[in-house]
Amino acid sequence: MQQQLPDLTAVQIVELYRRGAVSPVEVVSAVLDRAHSVQQAFNAFVVLLPGQALSEARASEQRWLAGCPMGPADGVPVTVKDLLMAAGAPVRRGSAALSQTGVCQEDSASVARLREAGAIVIGKTTTSEFGWKGVTDSPLTGITRNPWNPALTPGGSSGGAAAAAAAGVGPLHLATDGGGSIRIPASFCGLFGFKPTFGVVPVHPHPPALTLWHQGPVSRTVEDAAFMLDIISRPDRRDFYAAPHVAQNFLDPGISDISGMRVAYAPRLGGATVDEAVARQVDHGVGLLRELGCEVTTVDPDFEDPIGVMRPLWAVALAMAVDGVPPERRGSLDPGLEDLAAEGLALTAVDYRKLERRREDIARQLDALHDDHHILVTPQVATLPFAVGCNVPPGSGLRHWWQWSPFTYPFNLSQQPAATIPCGVTAGGLPVGMQVVARRFDDRLLVRVARAVETLQPFEGPDW
Repeated sequence: MQQQLPDLTAVQIVELYRRGAVSPVEVVSAVLDRAHSVQQAFNAFVVLLPGQALSEARASEQRWLAGCPMGPADGVPVTVKDLLMAAGAPVRRGSAALSQTGVCQEDSASVARLREAGAIVIGKTTTSEFGWKGVTDSPLTGITRNPWNPALTPGGSSGGAAAAAAAGVGPLHLATDGGGSIRIPASFCGLFGFKPTFGVVPVHPHPPALTLWHQGPVSRTVEDAAFMLDIISRPDRRDFYAAPHVAQNFLDPGISDISGMRVAYAPRLGGATVDEAVARQVDHGVGLLRELGCEVTTVDPDFEDPIGVMRPLWAVALAMAVDGVPPERRGSLDPGLEDLAAEGLALTAVDYRKLERRREDIARQLDALHDDHHILVTPQVATLPFAVGCNVPPGSGLRHWWQWSPFTYPFNLSQQPAATIPCGVTAGGLPVGMQVVARRFDDRLLVRVARAVETLQPFEGPDW
């Protein structure tokens, strides 16, 4: 039982607690042991918090013994990406240029919701510096590796969360997504990743990326992601941008039949070049939707790559992040980050507002795809996982992460909900994900679709 505990889902763990079959101390101890055992191989964590986590586990154990759990996640271990604040832990944001002393005194809003539900933070997961790119290495923590093959990247910037999830370090992993940072590593690591509609999960404090930035789960099962979404989507009055709270009850399976659902399949979404092995596997995933009774129409929308809007908006966000770094420490920044931030510093306020106007046009164009279709399906990433230590696939001739991930950032611009659903493993043994997208605030619909696919083809994990 002890060796199996880290692999249990959150829903299974809570049921065992309810029956008195296992204690929070046993589960948290086992998950921490797994984290320590895989850290050298995959480098998923900035810091582990054994003292704090075990203390909270003992308190949780007493509540369960008394029949008074704090909330739905009492005693369930969770990891938190190191762009978010967790009281009692440092927040380093992947940067060696920030102060190395001190711990946070408060939680980010989503972390606070998890703690209120009784979840136990066991550690902070790695990120690229300020989450600026689609792989996970940084001047602070070095290289994070993919449990499917440690020579390959897990993607980013939430690569630590994905590596921890794929290595079985507990069930729940809280991550962020400003341009694909949940969905890229979910695809590269064979996991379910969910970027909710902007505003559904409250944010405090807001980061420099502001309205591009989403928070959501990375998990090994759709059910666990739904479990987390029900908790972290609870409101926080400090979030000025939050949507009106509507309890979506993600965990309720609702109607499992998705037959008759109209699906628009855009295998290239305006002309993206996709690796043949990826394309084949996504075609297989779309075949599963057909098998489930969906009406699939292949579409080729007249959609121009919006990187001309995304790149400068992202550059402004990074300029704001770098602005908080003391000048004498900026020499330790990732050079690619510093170069992109310089572009943001050169924009005027009028330039920025013009970009936001163009962003509105892009969002309306993407929304129009749902006039005749419930969901849009695309590849999640245009390439397979590639070598660690590289920002682009070696030999590809590409220069920037967004060139191999053209399907992610459009939906940060539009703020739509988007999820990564594992759609199988290539002949070479690497996972591939397909992206499903819905109209804003149709988040629960995506969970329903993902559950149906998972039922037909359960997600695989790595044999590490």
